Amino acid sequence: MKFLIVGPGAMGCLFAACLKKSGTEVVLMDHDAERACFLNSNGIELIEKDDVFSVRIPVVTEVAEFRPDVVLVCVKANQTKSVSRILKNKNRVGTDSCILTLQNGLGNMEALESVFETNIVLGGITSEGATLKSPGCVFHAGRGQTFIGPKMRNRLLVKDIVSAFNNAGFNTTAVDNIVGLMWGKLVVNAAINPLTAITGLKNGMLLDHEGTRILMERVVFEVMKVVNAKGIHLPYSDPVSHVQKICRATEGNLSSMLQDVLKHRRTEIDYINGAVAREAKALGLDAPVNRALTLFVKVVEEGYLTKNNVF
Repeated sequence: MKFLIVGPGAMGCLFAACLKKSGTEVVLMDHDAERACFLNSNGIELIEKDDVFSVRIPVVTEVAEFRPDVVLVCVKANQTKSVSRILKNKNRVGTDSCILTLQNGLGNMEALESVFETNIVLGGITSEGATLKSPGCVFHAGRGQTFIGPKMRNRLLVKDIVSAFNNAGFNTTAVDNIVGLMWGKLVVNAAINPLTAITGLKNGMLLDHEGTRILMERVVFEVMKVVNAKGIHLPYSDPVSHVQKICRATEGNLSSMLQDVLKHRRTEIDYINGAVAREAKALGLDAPVNRALTLFVKVVEEGYLTKNNVF
């Protein structure tokens, strides 16, 4: 099975390194030619709790030739549409292959389905923890579960992907209710990510402060109003307790949004809390805490992107 992994960030490098180590054919795609050259020369280094290993993986730009069985999209949500068009224009996704998103936030499957045939687009979520220390050097911060689906959309290929991921060390399951799982992850990301990005706190430290605990609960309450109105079934019954559990399980982690802030990159706030606010408005509901957190994070972004703050 051949994988083209789009995006050499933390998750892209993690999956690329582990799949390659397990014997799977992998090519990594990067829009930055200079970085692609660096990664081709230096390889990918994966740091785990009890191990460090390096692998050589071909890194290409969008003009290189490669016909994968699976395109795994690991770019930021704000890049999904542009990546989709590049892949389509370069004919990188055939009718006998599929394109799988493991991205954060809402709208990624829909963006892919607007460009490709719906029956070749798969959704996924993962709770694997990864931090990019430097280009091509990723720290595997914690293990979790990975889900992909709908499992009946492309049953045989989904089965092969699950097998490849499990062989690479990722605990992976195919499911039918991938939309419910995506919303389940969105609840967690919406409650944790913006608060870490604004405060600079690690995930677990959000539970140490009354203010952040209250804000997390209010974020969850607003997301659940949307979830209930849309008739979405989440994979857990108590979302507040689940968010707190994730905070404890990843207590030493820097959220992906905080990593973006520290590296002065655009965040995915529009596709997480911003998406919640938009979905609520479309349903005639209100999500003032999610809307406010979106505005706060965007102010932080604008500050460092225009060099007007001290971050």
